[in-house]
Amino acid sequence: MTPEQVAAAADALFEAERSGVQTGLLSLAWPGMGMDDAYAVQAAFVARKMAAGRKRIGWKIGLTSRAMQDALKIDTPDSGILLDDMLFADGAEVPAGRFIQPRVEAEIAFVMKAPLSGGESREAVIAATETVAPALEILDTRVLRADPATGRARIITDTISDNAANAGIVLGAERHAIDAFDLRWVGAVVTRNGVVEETGLGAGVLNDPVTSVLWLARRMAQYGQRIEAGDLVLSGSFIRPVECPPGARIAADFGTFGSVSVRFG
Repeated sequence: MTPEQVAAAADALFEAERSGVQTGLLSLAWPGMGMDDAYAVQAAFVARKMAAGRKRIGWKIGLTSRAMQDALKIDTPDSGILLDDMLFADGAEVPAGRFIQPRVEAEIAFVMKAPLSGGESREAVIAATETVAPALEILDTRVLRADPATGRARIITDTISDNAANAGIVLGAERHAIDAFDLRWVGAVVTRNGVVEETGLGAGVLNDPVTSVLWLARRMAQYGQRIEAGDLVLSGSFIRPVECPPGARIAADFGTFGSVSVRFG
């Protein structure tokens, strides 16, 4: 994509978020778009939000499960950027109309105490982690899920461009040392309005959430970026997304690891 095309795609995403009206598939508008193009669009989209006053607080990793990768016909996760206006308190209510088509996933969040620049090992990720915590990620899509004329579904370049579909983060109150639990066996029971919708284990995230954070550090190094001390990192979902219509109350029970919930107005 040319710089002008990247800017046009970012503008379309920014306007979709502002207006609450989804834009068409970027992969149809620019059929030659590759993953590097998509990350360039993502960076331009986020830059517009930061120019409007937002601040970066961390990173998210998506598409870490085999099922989601198979669905999008890819063999790699993706990543997005977390901003300060995405952070909600445990138990908070999301105002009506804040998001277009919100969905929620359960994840393990990492709070970093040291930077990671990409050349590290799994042991380095563990050493750089201050705490881990239960979390919910709120997904939204500024891009149509499918083109109404052709029925074509969005693909990985649409999702990456759209900041990996990230919209919000809810952190539980509990904080743990990374070695206090075997994160592969940390799981959650996720309910909507008291009804169990999904269950899963941390092993669904690349077999180990630590591996997911290591993947992010190495991917970022390819783009001259790094995870910084103080960053929040969402390591990836181990459940399928749960739809959140108005009035939905989502709760994730992580057992002894903690709990986290959010309501939608």
